[in-house]
Amino acid sequence: MAPLDALASLDAPSAGAREGADELNARLAGASTEAIIATAARDLFPGRVALVSSFGAESAVLLHLLASVDRTIPVVFLDTGKLFPETLAYRDTLVSALGLADVRSVKPDPARLALKDQHGALWMTNPDLCCHLRKTEPLQRALSGFDAWFTGRKRFQSATRAALPVFEADGERIKINPLIGWSADYLKAYAVRHALPEHPLVSRGYPSIGCVPCTTMVAPGEDARAGRWRGSDKIECGIHTDLEIDGSGI
Repeated sequence: MAPLDALASLDAPSAGAREGADELNARLAGASTEAIIATAARDLFPGRVALVSSFGAESAVLLHLLASVDRTIPVVFLDTGKLFPETLAYRDTLVSALGLADVRSVKPDPARLALKDQHGALWMTNPDLCCHLRKTEPLQRALSGFDAWFTGRKRFQSATRAALPVFEADGERIKINPLIGWSADYLKAYAVRHALPEHPLVSRGYPSIGCVPCTTMVAPGEDARAGRWRGSDKIECGIHTDLEIDGSGI
């Protein structure tokens, strides 16, 4: 498949990215997850697409699918400085098990943290700004030079994700959600079939895993993301919202 005209230039306005995403959704409607990943990596955005992974509870499936296509595709990992040590160890386990050749661990800007989060407790008073400093800003830097990126979002995860398409405009980039239609049971079956290592916190009641201060255990029957920012109305870190807290978006 030749690159689409609407996606030919990173300088295209956001409207062009939206048009390109709409065209891709129409053109690849019904395509398998594997075909979507391979087409994006080899035909649409060769050398210009990355996968952003939290190495969280469900990350192994998409990383395995990506490695099956090309182990050298860059994988961006946001090391916020507040992650569970189990997540860092799990990252290393999956990198080794899947043979991932280009995992880029990206950290917050120390100068920005010194200015805005000197004591490391910003999550208590302004979690949106904390996420912005520790996730959104580093991701913006890490995605410089890329035209598209893969995410591991699924529709079943939350009401805000229930209507997401496979391809969506993200500023001037295209965001690709190849697992968007997968169910929790299908994910589990895939992981079992391919003997993928499980995040060590899942068996301890953490079906969705973020930073230590903002992640709690989830009780049986609760939404999988109920343990994220529990007790507040915050449901996303900012990476997947249309406008970030300073209006810059991502």
